[in-house]
Amino acid sequence: MGLVNHTVVTHFILLGIPNADGLQTILFIIFLAFYLCTLLGNLTIFSAILADPRLHTPMYFFLCNLSLLDIGISSIIIPKYLTILWGQSRVISLGGCMSQVFFGHFLGSTECLLYTVMAYDRYVAICHPLRYLLIMNRRVCALLAAGTWITSSFHATILTSLTFTLPYCGSNVVDYFFCDIFPVVKLACADTYIIETVTLTDIGLVPMTCFLLILASYIRIIYSVLNMNSAEGWRKAASTCASHLVVVTLFFSPCALIYTQPQRSKVLMTAVQIFGNAVTPMLNPAIYTLRNKEMKAALKKLRGGLMPAH
Repeated sequence: MGLVNHTVVTHFILLGIPNADGLQTILFIIFLAFYLCTLLGNLTIFSAILADPRLHTPMYFFLCNLSLLDIGISSIIIPKYLTILWGQSRVISLGGCMSQVFFGHFLGSTECLLYTVMAYDRYVAICHPLRYLLIMNRRVCALLAAGTWITSSFHATILTSLTFTLPYCGSNVVDYFFCDIFPVVKLACADTYIIETVTLTDIGLVPMTCFLLILASYIRIIYSVLNMNSAEGWRKAASTCASHLVVVTLFFSPCALIYTQPQRSKVLMTAVQIFGNAVTPMLNPAIYTLRNKEMKAALKKLRGGLMPAH
């Protein structure tokens, strides 16, 4: 073996999106637009909820957490990729690569768990409306939210530790547009079968468990709705759950495509990752406001408060 193969890797080089040569300017504009819309939309939602006391309820408390997560998920990948598209350095330090892996799985897992908590919140609101505020009191909401963040931090720490305890002493070229576990472990100069198996199992277990819990919540919700005699009850239940169902579908569909296919098409997986990490965080604010009268009123109030008095 040559000297290069014995050199300890201190940084990685990101190749970017496959088959994107000549499209740098277009991609830069698209990703910049995605990122700015994500920041603007989620910060607006967050500010509107904080500013309007009528929205200081469990559902909107969890929505604030979701807005922070969407900003974080976009910020992990897009700024670095924009620097690559701008023609700046493709180099990412070992610490930067570790941070992308850790925060990607930390925030992704937190969002997955948060959707489960939000499903439980919707279940209590529809199936136990008279006891809703008693069950979902501030202490319970804080504990549920904190639990999602803390649990996910352990999850991400385990995955990141397993990934970067492998020896990296050969190529440092990551054939992807950000550091994720599978593109990185391919560069390890050691057997990666165990880490790939553990990662697939661990990453698959969290979304699967969350999905089953969400499914159980909605089965119970549907059962309660079917027993309602009033059209108003049906309408309120549909209005309460519609936005959550849409964002859950947008979240779990990419997860299913990425982590349930052992032989993954690089082009397909890149498109799925872009959708999950750039498009979905941008869409979530719109989904939660389009048919939500309370959010529309809060946004109108916020806009009125920001406009200068005449």
